[in-house]
Amino acid sequence: MPPEPPIIQCEGVSFAYGDVPILTNVSFTVDALDAVSLVGPNGGGKSTLLKIILGLLTPQQGAIKVFGTSPKRARGRIGYMPQYLQYDANFPVSVMEVVLMGRARPGWAGLGRYSREDRNRCLEIMVELGVESLAPASFSELSGGQRQRVLIARALACEPELLLLDEPTANVDPAVEFQFFEILKQLSHRVTVMTVSHDLGFVSQLVNRVFCINHGLKIHPTSELTGELIREMYGADVRMVRHDHTCGKEGHSHDRIF
Repeated sequence: MPPEPPIIQCEGVSFAYGDVPILTNVSFTVDALDAVSLVGPNGGGKSTLLKIILGLLTPQQGAIKVFGTSPKRARGRIGYMPQYLQYDANFPVSVMEVVLMGRARPGWAGLGRYSREDRNRCLEIMVELGVESLAPASFSELSGGQRQRVLIARALACEPELLLLDEPTANVDPAVEFQFFEILKQLSHRVTVMTVSHDLGFVSQLVNRVFCINHGLKIHPTSELTGELIREMYGADVRMVRHDHTCGKEGHSHDRIF
């Protein structure tokens, strides 16, 4: 049997918005069940790289393959949670309807044409993420942490082999963040996970490699993360803030960068 191709194979990718270079000669591979994080300053190219992996953007130079084919052809095998969700708070959409959006297929048209299998699978995922009781609730009425869980459920609804999460813990408090950590830790046993985050304390417990992106790319094992490396990565001194909080009988702590 020939070896399985990498989940993601990126070779010499460069991308610019007009005359502004965003990514320059980026190369890396991600294998099955890898857990990696993209870190770096705002504007460094993290979200742009995710969009290239999804096939939403095309690099001007270099090549990228996902599951051995083009990103567009592989899109049905990818779950994606965006950094920002734009929606009309007055639009009457329920939590279940949001999660069901993840079951939409290429060429699918019309609303409400989901099968019983679609609904059952979405409910299973919502149970796993602890949001099944919210199914009939209006999405606009949820707290920030609840919305994040629902959006992860939507990303998982297509039963992906690759999960891309853009700032999944943004705007949530430390207790909710720890719950996300536990969820993602379990998911990483069955899905390849790529996370964008500024929170190195969070991702260092979850991933085995950190992709430091500031237009270019440097890859480090999480064991190599030091204050000096972080300063180099962000191009400035950063302040490390320790968060301690308790979940059940065990105390948990980590550092966040600002």
